[in-house]
Amino acid sequence: MYVIVDIQGQQMKVEKDQKLFVHRINAENGSTVEFDKVLLVDNGGTVTVGTPTVDGAKVVLEVVSQAKGDKVLIFHKKRRKGHRKLNGHRQQFSEVIVKEIIA
Repeated sequence: MYVIVDIQGQQMKVEKDQKLFVHRINAENGSTVEFDKVLLVDNGGTVTVGTPTVDGAKVVLEVVSQAKGDKVLIFHKKRRKGHRKLNGHRQQFSEVIVKEIIA
């Protein structure tokens, strides 16, 4: 059984006991979070597509840890003008485990 769920703007295919890295969730480590924006449910070949979401379906996640991703460098340059600009960004992620799928 798997579902496609919208977690903070990202659509992900999840199964039970799967580890995921999602954009930072404001929750403490060890706490559980529920998401009810389930877009599709596949239960052993029986597919249910939501319009836009499946009623009564939700995914329960447990937050394992908070982490930062790799640094991404953004470099801007305009030729023959002497203009150079360097910016960096590190995205914050949460590592979660799918505890339960209710469909």
